[in-house]
Amino acid sequence: MYDVAIIGSGPAGLSASIYAKRAGLHAVTLEQNPMSGGQVLNTYEVDNYPGLPGINGFDLGMKFREHADKLGCEFREAVVEAVKENAQGFTLVTDGGELQAKTVLAAMGATHAKLNIPGEEELSGMGVSYCATCDGAFFRGRVTAVIGGGDVAVEDAIFLARGCEKVYLIHRRDELRAAAVLQKELMALPNVEVIWDTVVEKISGEDQVDSLLIKNVKTGEKKALLVDGVFVAVGIIPSGGLLQDLVDCDEKGYLIAGEDCATSRPGIFAAGDLRKKKLRQIVTAVSDGANAITSILDYLLNHVE
Repeated sequence: MYDVAIIGSGPAGLSASIYAKRAGLHAVTLEQNPMSGGQVLNTYEVDNYPGLPGINGFDLGMKFREHADKLGCEFREAVVEAVKENAQGFTLVTDGGELQAKTVLAAMGATHAKLNIPGEEELSGMGVSYCATCDGAFFRGRVTAVIGGGDVAVEDAIFLARGCEKVYLIHRRDELRAAAVLQKELMALPNVEVIWDTVVEKISGEDQVDSLLIKNVKTGEKKALLVDGVFVAVGIIPSGGLLQDLVDCDEKGYLIAGEDCATSRPGIFAAGDLRKKKLRQIVTAVSDGANAITSILDYLLNHVE
């Protein structure tokens, strides 16, 4: 019987693992991927994590995991298929068997949202990508497009501009949502062109992306845009479906939990990108992990025999 089962090993889960170990809790961290770090692994450069300006995401993720390993935190590679309540706490059903825990910390993060347009699924991995830092090197010297208008989309366009001949940033509105400092950097790049008020209706190509069908939402005009690759950066979808029947969620599927990370169901806590909150950054995910363990300690002391 574990004191806490932490589902997910991104920044929130790894932070929780470290704090749980230091607090003397019997904890296990369950990760479905062979490498810890979550979305941070796909971030080319992290310039806003205190004390480590300019570190790349992969290295930061590895530092988090190294810290946890140094303390002797327990990890298991497993896919959690269900969480069920029992008299002592919870049963977690995984693809490798069941385990018991007094509390559960959901830290599964989020996944990339899709456009759900013709050609997207068919050409995934053949010019359609959701990670510029993962796949950008394949398009060096070529023409690419980024779809979106937030921080991630602008960061992707800036990153791709370093190696691509031309980068289009396609946004459905007439202004970007990205941070001002990112917008300033983007607009200064000579090989980036922003296509405003436009959506992508179709991705075309035989064995590789060769064009996009784009539509101006104000004029209705449609035309083909020749590109070699397209990077979709239109948001994230919380990965909390596993617990949506157990705890309260908002209309987008984010688990509702305050700064103490406690959900509506006693004994279940939420940390990181799947928690309903205003700011989703590495530093806030790490903070959630620490807050969650503090709340779990209090719960175990006051509500569990």
